[in-house]
Amino acid sequence: MKLLPQNRLRLTAYFEDARNRLAAKLEAVDGIGKIQLKSWTRDQGGGGTMAVLRGSVVEKAGVNISSVSGPEYPALNSDDKGGKPFTAAGLSTITHMMNPHAPIAHMNVRMLEVGDTFWIGGGADLTPFIDYEDDTRDFHAAMEKACLAWAPDCYPKFRAWADEYFYIPHRKSIRGVGGIFFDYLEGDFDRCLGFMKAVTDAYIDIYPQILARRKIMPWTEEEKEGQLYWRGRYAEFNLAWDRGTKFGLMTGGNTEAIFVSLPPTVKW
Repeated sequence: MKLLPQNRLRLTAYFEDARNRLAAKLEAVDGIGKIQLKSWTRDQGGGGTMAVLRGSVVEKAGVNISSVSGPEYPALNSDDKGGKPFTAAGLSTITHMMNPHAPIAHMNVRMLEVGDTFWIGGGADLTPFIDYEDDTRDFHAAMEKACLAWAPDCYPKFRAWADEYFYIPHRKSIRGVGGIFFDYLEGDFDRCLGFMKAVTDAYIDIYPQILARRKIMPWTEEEKEGQLYWRGRYAEFNLAWDRGTKFGLMTGGNTEAIFVSLPPTVKW
């Protein structure tokens, strides 16, 4: 089943609305910094908008929207979709905080149309340097509730999938406390969009709450130093293993937008 033009417009409109709401939340968390928008175009078709915040509390945050198309889908797995015309649209966000008590968090939702079929994928995960049980509990509770929009029993599967996907083989560990991950989910457009909305809205609600209670905590220079080394694992995963990074590079996406997820300062 192909995507109808009006449904592509609905998807884009939702991404823009979600971007604006999350940007406003992040600006409120920082208190001073303002989101800077920068649009980009892709020679082969499509483009996107970067929304980046660098402030006094939020060290770096990005909320990106992209929509690209091309004559040959670069299959990342051994499926049969490679080589067909494709369109891919997505919303992706990542936040790195000054305070080492405040966790890194990531969220991405995307819809891909290849040939005459479309599917959705994405996920969200929390990567704290200093673990707090209530942060982990609240984040997972929000994701579990969001999963009800897809199926009543899908959360355990998507949580286990996240632990598998966000695993760093060379470190022999997952990169944080997990979350959810899903891919190749097919079905009615309204059901797919509804699930993407549920995940995105849950993230926009819970993550700023976690930041608000961690951003004011005092920290030591030793904790800050440890945070910078911990960020190295996040960078290693994104550069070596992340499928979104690979897809963006393989499809000629905007390099600055692809790597906006990387920490502004990191040590090894």
